[in-house]
Amino acid sequence: MNREELIQARRQEPWRADLRKAIATKERMSLPNHKMPHLQGDERLKAFYNEVNLGFTEAMAIEESRRCLDCPKPGCMQGCPVGIHIPTFVKYIERGDLASARDIITETSVLSGICSRVCPHENQCEGGCIYPASLGKPPVKIGALERYVADWAARTGYESRHEQASSNGLRIAVVGSGPAGLAFARDMALWGYSVTVFEALSVLGGVMRYGIPEFRLPSEVIDREIDALRRLGVEFRTNTFVGRDLSFADLKAEGFVACFVGIGATEAGYMGIPGEELAEVTDSTYFLRLANLHPEGEPRRHELLNLTGKTVAVVGGGNTAMDVLRVAIRLGAERAILLYRRTEVEMPACREEVEQALEEGADFRMLHVPIAYHAGSDGRLASVEIQRMCLGEEDEQGRRKPVPIPGDIISIPIDYSIVSIGSSVDPTLAHSLDGVATNKWGSYIVDADGATNLDFVFAGGDVARGGATVVEAMGDGRRAALALHQRLV
Repeated sequence: MNREELIQARRQEPWRADLRKAIATKERMSLPNHKMPHLQGDERLKAFYNEVNLGFTEAMAIEESRRCLDCPKPGCMQGCPVGIHIPTFVKYIERGDLASARDIITETSVLSGICSRVCPHENQCEGGCIYPASLGKPPVKIGALERYVADWAARTGYESRHEQASSNGLRIAVVGSGPAGLAFARDMALWGYSVTVFEALSVLGGVMRYGIPEFRLPSEVIDREIDALRRLGVEFRTNTFVGRDLSFADLKAEGFVACFVGIGATEAGYMGIPGEELAEVTDSTYFLRLANLHPEGEPRRHELLNLTGKTVAVVGGGNTAMDVLRVAIRLGAERAILLYRRTEVEMPACREEVEQALEEGADFRMLHVPIAYHAGSDGRLASVEIQRMCLGEEDEQGRRKPVPIPGDIISIPIDYSIVSIGSSVDPTLAHSLDGVATNKWGSYIVDADGATNLDFVFAGGDVARGGATVVEAMGDGRRAALALHQRLV
């Protein structure tokens, strides 16, 4: 049964028809939407290890699920990179059958507790919802409903049981424990392969662990997703840098018949402007790793972890920039200023993240771009020179290009600047893996299935596509797993 047939078959299940009769379509369309509740005031600004978003209550989840119109051609599924059967899990919530909702989600998603918290739903599943597309109303809060189910499973200990094949004796290596690697590992383990995940750091989770603050993605959520893989028999080896500690040849010598690389993009992007060499100018990857991997309760000795009374400029407009702003505020920054070259409308960051950063006191300077940093008499960063911009013609992506306004340059005093304008694959890491073809940015060249130029070596996530969302990386891992499995059987 193909995907379209499965959609229609599930939609025709008798209990779905009963739900549609119970609440008519017109009545569903008039139901109010729910917003995610979150911490307020000082409690929120002190929250570094406590989650800001609190999740739906049972009543909110049921009421929000009733808004779903159970579309014949669900656009939400088209927007989901891993193809979760969204209408079915939502309808199970409405029915009160959370176990079945969880089973549907975990058919295709190995990281639902994570994806439901950090993925840009407005641009993916919720972006395909019929409400904003045709009715001018807010979409069904699919991400919040998915999180509700994942959190219910964690509270109750419910674990979906998907059929796992008996061992076939074949060993598979995974390099990197980010979302692409974990999704790949899960599918291969279900098909009976012996999977070992190699992680260069001492902790597992990749960018999910070091690149996203705990107030947005708690470590315990990452831990429970990884523990589920352990129960499938996946082995994890930390502090093992494949390409330095082990080569591909070493992996073959250990008996691994194939390898998936999901090492992520950790090389920070900079603007190449004067003054970027100053010690107080750093990048978002370094800053967030420093903050996120710092053990709770341990004295914060690094000066970047004590920003009390400081002014911090953050350059960029994505979700990572929002994370940096919000972390800086929690570390005591008196002012956290965002410098972005376009307007708020063009910002790629999720609206919820933008709104929460503003609520927490971030100062947004739209149509501003740094052109130089200047040091004071003590040699430390003292100010940033900023060019004001206006929007000109549209670029190839349909966004209007920022154009400098001649002579309109200002300077503002700052103590630190954190650059968040994207990242790329560390070329040292990429080229240390013998023989894999890369493009001019250092990313692995792969086909539609994630296959590299080397036999039985696949790749996905940031290392192959550049910056990716968690669920996009997860989709890469799943496609690669299927392609490899088909080659090996």
